[in-house]
Amino acid sequence: MVDVSERTRYEQRLADLADKDPLTGLANRRRFDAELESHLDRCRRHGATGALLMLDLDDFKQVNDTLGHATGDLVIKNVAALLRNRLRAVDVVARFGGDEFALLLPEEDREGAEVVARDVVALIREEVMLLGGDRPRGVTASVGVVLVQDDLLTPGELVSMADMVMYDAKDAGRDQFVVHDSSLFSVPRTGARIAWTERIHHALHDDRFVALAQPVLDLATGRVTGAELLIRLVDEDGGLVPPGHFLYIAERSDLIRDIDLLMAERAVGVLARLQAVDPGFCVEVNLSGHSVGSGRVGDGIEQLVRDGAVDPHGLVFEITETAAVADIQTARLFAERIQALGCRFALDDFGAGFGSFYYLKHLLFDYIKIDGEFVLGCADNPTDRLIVSSVVDIAHGLGKQTIAEYVADAEVMAAVRSLGVDLAQGFHIGRPQPVEDLLARVQRQSTGAAGPRV
Repeated sequence: MVDVSERTRYEQRLADLADKDPLTGLANRRRFDAELESHLDRCRRHGATGALLMLDLDDFKQVNDTLGHATGDLVIKNVAALLRNRLRAVDVVARFGGDEFALLLPEEDREGAEVVARDVVALIREEVMLLGGDRPRGVTASVGVVLVQDDLLTPGELVSMADMVMYDAKDAGRDQFVVHDSSLFSVPRTGARIAWTERIHHALHDDRFVALAQPVLDLATGRVTGAELLIRLVDEDGGLVPPGHFLYIAERSDLIRDIDLLMAERAVGVLARLQAVDPGFCVEVNLSGHSVGSGRVGDGIEQLVRDGAVDPHGLVFEITETAAVADIQTARLFAERIQALGCRFALDDFGAGFGSFYYLKHLLFDYIKIDGEFVLGCADNPTDRLIVSSVVDIAHGLGKQTIAEYVADAEVMAAVRSLGVDLAQGFHIGRPQPVEDLLARVQRQSTGAAGPRV
């Protein structure tokens, strides 16, 4: 006789670790994928049925940042308990990681799935509270629902569809659910997003992203001393697709880091050509908030600066104020790393967020780019003039420079010049143009053939 009880318990423990989320005790991604695959097998034999729900807590990152990860873990466990108690025994609920959950309802039709989604959203809003701060705050969730109507889809494809529908719920205002039903929408937004993700991936592979350059004018000298690189995608017909069509999708699919590294590489190459004509020239390039704190992006930029034959002081990385203040510590560490390379850092769209002046104390930067909302009206709107003047005073008091965006005409440029803004950018100075055109302009300027002072 051999007592194998301990061995059996050990093997069971290993099985639990392989299939369960350690924080909540729910199924993990591996187990959920297996359950979803089994369900799809049954659908192929007996007909498609059921629904898949993806759930994500709204603004959960702020919970961790402001109240700590212990509070965040408690919220996750409370949500897991609510989901477990709401669902039936035949349903499967899993935690994919972070604040993302997946629910498989194998026997529900559209009406039943909507009832579950509505109940889950309401339960989280009403039952999960944050006790930190002056008063309790509620937690909300966004849910995407996909009906299992095509038994040829893989588990990964279904999860991706539900995930993108969940972001439709976030776009619509959060604290709600959205149902995707292919029988009702011939060209659903989710399908378009999936197609765009593939299109972006192929564009990266086939080198179909180009950089246009928009000149930046020194208001004191009237000379173009810099340029911002702006990305465009070359479509199948040779047309240029503006970034508003694809950057949002790139951020959702994590392809944005590849795009940011590509644009950083282009910026170094463009800067080398322009500094050969004007050694003091600067090139600005945008970075997504998703790239701030990314080790891969930081390493890539370091390599580009080391290998590039440029003065790194002329390479300026921009991040929007709203992205920076979402995680101040990460943004600060990233700025320190950038500045250690000899590069500079710009805070873009300044004034678009809340508590802008407060955050100047905590963020490292060399330039403030004043949001175009205030620049456009500063020629005749006293409030806009006061805001622009205040930003200039603060920046100069900190030893930094200001850049006015959206300078659309001579009146606006005269206004920002009179308010002490250092640099200006907008259609009055120059539209986004091929790099070759900007290079020709800088060459003419360097020989004194640039025309009258702007």
